[in-house]
Amino acid sequence: MMHSMTGFGRAEQKVNDITFLIEIKSLNGKQFDLNLRLPAILKAKEFAIRNTLSQQLIRGSVDCFITLKETGHAKPVTINTDLAKAYFAPINELAQSLNLSTGDILGNILKLPEVITPATETLTDAEWEGFNNVLQQAINNINNHRQNEGAILEADIKKRIENIEQLKEQVITLAPTRNTKVREQIEKLMNEYVNKENIDNNRLEQELVYYIEKFDIHEEMIRLKNHCNYFIEILNETELGKGKKIGFIMQELGREINTTGSKANNSDIQKLVVQMKDELEKAKEQSLNIL
Repeated sequence: MMHSMTGFGRAEQKVNDITFLIEIKSLNGKQFDLNLRLPAILKAKEFAIRNTLSQQLIRGSVDCFITLKETGHAKPVTINTDLAKAYFAPINELAQSLNLSTGDILGNILKLPEVITPATETLTDAEWEGFNNVLQQAINNINNHRQNEGAILEADIKKRIENIEQLKEQVITLAPTRNTKVREQIEKLMNEYVNKENIDNNRLEQELVYYIEKFDIHEEMIRLKNHCNYFIEILNETELGKGKKIGFIMQELGREINTTGSKANNSDIQKLVVQMKDELEKAKEQSLNIL
């Protein structure tokens, strides 16, 4: 089972007099990177919220927006009387010295910064529990979206790996024909530049063995097959967070394909190598979204 890092989840629910609206969006990323926006009433719980999102979303660039819908109830306020008194004395003295009316002093003082502030709001235990239920709903929704996206990715990537295996089998079929061509090329050169009676057959056989060993791709084909098999095993695992592991296996696949290309010494095999590289690059593009 594979999950994508791309997804969207939304949940809305009323808890007592508070209606929580939570929207979560995620895109691919190397690590877990969270952009969290939440109202003042949840500031004290920010660490717990971040921890929950990190544990359950694992990886990706995540935007989480938490908002409160207005309930229409009046919010309590606090008057800083000490600050108001500190403002009043010099303002009253100034007004009297200028023969100005002092009737509006109190109204003006109340408008000054920090004289009137909203009362500190906190969630009750029941409201915090209700909020966590809403948060979990949003997380479940985005993970369901990620799973659906992941199923599409898995089908495409698995097809790419199967194509590479099929191309590998064609390479294995063509590989033995190179030995005959190498022998023919060397014998042709020897006949052109050296008299036939002067050819040292033992030395000729040594040269043939050297070139055949130099261009041998048997080990590369075995390792390529093993990597493909391991890749499919990883895809079939139920654990989450296997995107990095898949990325490492793709690097190994690329290494064996490149080595095969450098040893090919055969135009038909080179064409197959190019096709394998193309399939691998397409799989790599898709793997960037794997959780």
